[in-house]
Amino acid sequence: MPTLMHAFQLSASTFSDIITRLKPDLLIYDGFQPWSAKLASSQGIPAVYFALTGSTAISFFHHLYVHKTSDTFPYPAIYLNEYEKRDLIAQGATIKVQDVDEGFAFGVLKLSCDIVLIKSCCTGIERKYIDYLSTLCKRRIVPVGPLVQENAADHETDSWILNWLSKKSKSSTLYISFGSENYFSKDQIREIAKGLELTKVNFIWVVRSPVGSDQINVEEALPEGFIDRVKERGVLVQEWAPQAAILASPAVAGFMSHCGWSSITESAGFGVEVVRDEKGMFDGEGVGTAVDEVMLGESGERLRKRVRELSEKIKLQEDERCSGVVEELSRICVKKSACS
Repeated sequence: MPTLMHAFQLSASTFSDIITRLKPDLLIYDGFQPWSAKLASSQGIPAVYFALTGSTAISFFHHLYVHKTSDTFPYPAIYLNEYEKRDLIAQGATIKVQDVDEGFAFGVLKLSCDIVLIKSCCTGIERKYIDYLSTLCKRRIVPVGPLVQENAADHETDSWILNWLSKKSKSSTLYISFGSENYFSKDQIREIAKGLELTKVNFIWVVRSPVGSDQINVEEALPEGFIDRVKERGVLVQEWAPQAAILASPAVAGFMSHCGWSSITESAGFGVEVVRDEKGMFDGEGVGTAVDEVMLGESGERLRKRVRELSEKIKLQEDERCSGVVEELSRICVKKSACS
């Protein structure tokens, strides 16, 4: 993340030349280019922030930033464990962002013109967090929906994975992926593998290792003989995987993930708590129990029914939400033209 932020910042002067030449009516930016809003403003171009994180997380962390504590957050179901607080502090210390007057994640909100666009799942669920975020940042929050791209297999990797999946029976398979920026230790990989072996369900497990000095050999981290023992019902993918296409498959009934916002909005997913210790660690038995509850138990079927209902609600809201976003952005452009 720090390297990516630095790379974006180095492109600021080139980007300034681009908007001078193109003279756009509007700039939409995200948290990786906060300096772009100031560049646009200096040329009389309105800029609107597009938040790629859900309203629940942003409102929680904005509250934490403003009040220096999360104890007074108005919705106590949302909180941080101690190990999560430590990880957050460690990560935040590595990110340095130029041209933002206050905390990187929140200064970008104040640079936004009139409104903030936010990637949302279902406004019926998120409404109270959206309203609270609006109060905190003094901007109207405009949900744009999950923006899930329906994805056809067009890559060699897609083909073999989807071909394997097509041979599995309905609702028989678990998809496992923890995002593109999260890597597990050898011990964590081993415990997940133990849990998958205990459960006996089919699975696709996307597991990658960071490049460089922290790189580990995934196969060496697995229990001895694991791949041979599960080869009829499970596959390991150590490269990019077509997540949206996998989740759309009738064979997939569960998603084990890090609960990143893109993963949640792509799956309209559900989660069952995996038993962890105070440091956030988990063991194979806890993983296996959680997977069985979702994939094989009656509670899992109830959860899947609720997810299907939520998915239908999201689809019904999609056209209305898109029209609302277009109207808001058009209004800002018209306002800018009137002031020119």
